[in-house]
Amino acid sequence: MSVSVKRISDNSIIIADCIETLQSIEPESVDLIFADPPYNLQISGELKRPDNSRVDGVDEAWDQFSSFAAYDDFTHAWLEGCKRVLKPSGTIWVIGSYHNIFRVGSSMQDLGFWILNDVIWRKVNPMPNFHGKRFTNAHETMIWASKNKDARVTFNYNAMKALNDNLQMRSDWLLPICSGAERLKNKAGTKVHPTQKPEALLHRVLLAASNPGDLVLDPFFGTGTTGAVAKKLKRSFIGIERDATYADEARRRIDLVEPADNDAIATTTSKRQATRIPFGMVVERGLLNPGSVLYGPKKRYSAKVRVDGSLISEQRTGSIHQIGAHVQGLEACNGWTFWHYSEGPSLTPIDVLREQIRAEIGVHI
Repeated sequence: MSVSVKRISDNSIIIADCIETLQSIEPESVDLIFADPPYNLQISGELKRPDNSRVDGVDEAWDQFSSFAAYDDFTHAWLEGCKRVLKPSGTIWVIGSYHNIFRVGSSMQDLGFWILNDVIWRKVNPMPNFHGKRFTNAHETMIWASKNKDARVTFNYNAMKALNDNLQMRSDWLLPICSGAERLKNKAGTKVHPTQKPEALLHRVLLAASNPGDLVLDPFFGTGTTGAVAKKLKRSFIGIERDATYADEARRRIDLVEPADNDAIATTTSKRQATRIPFGMVVERGLLNPGSVLYGPKKRYSAKVRVDGSLISEQRTGSIHQIGAHVQGLEACNGWTFWHYSEGPSLTPIDVLREQIRAEIGVHI
């Protein structure tokens, strides 16, 4: 049966089967996918605490498969659909437990996804192992992957470093499970969804691998954590959920979310990510005049600015980087930080002038 391809409206919740729906989404239209598929927990019978009270675990039909082969077929089908709709620069995050994540990872590699990281969500407050026969299951694993090995993907390294008190973010994330006021409950006071993910987890995923305005897809939308965080961070989203009750709860939840303002969603970036400013722009804007003399640290070296933004020193001409390297006898030099201009008795790096131009044109770092 042929399926018509269309552009689904952003910020949509589609009540349908994800495998079929993925075939109707425009190819290569999605920037980021977060998938929380059924874990195939293989639970038989009720799980009880030592006091014989029942544990409210996952026993829904959507998590039950007749065999590992059936689960593998299901996994391959939805992952294939995700790869089809993902942009060449996009990435996918899939979360799971020991019950399924290794099978999911194998399917991803079979389909040609390139695994960038496995990220461990280490739970601050995990559910204990009530029978004392195994270790407490205190973590879940996320696989972060691109469409292929050579893909140039979004990774907001500096934003993640800032989130972690200016330390490089590690691949083990210590976060609590969803609880308290964040946990959605029905009128009877029971959990709406057994595996609702905490917003803190999605905040980190979306901050790491997407930008404002990007389109985020969640093929197992549940009660809409991905959509709620996407709206807060000014990303667009498409959620696919076949259970109408979950979808209704997600819609109500997301309607209450207020997006952050534009200043608040701006993140820390690196100089490499910033808009390139040629030194010639400093000259043509009159921030330094032709004939101005630039100095190396402590005035050990000097060079004269020429009208086209090049420098001349010791009869050698070239860019700020080439001449900086030449006077020091080095292979390379960052001229922006090496060269200084005289401002009264003090020397100021010419990089200050570059940042002045960036501020003028609305590009901040």
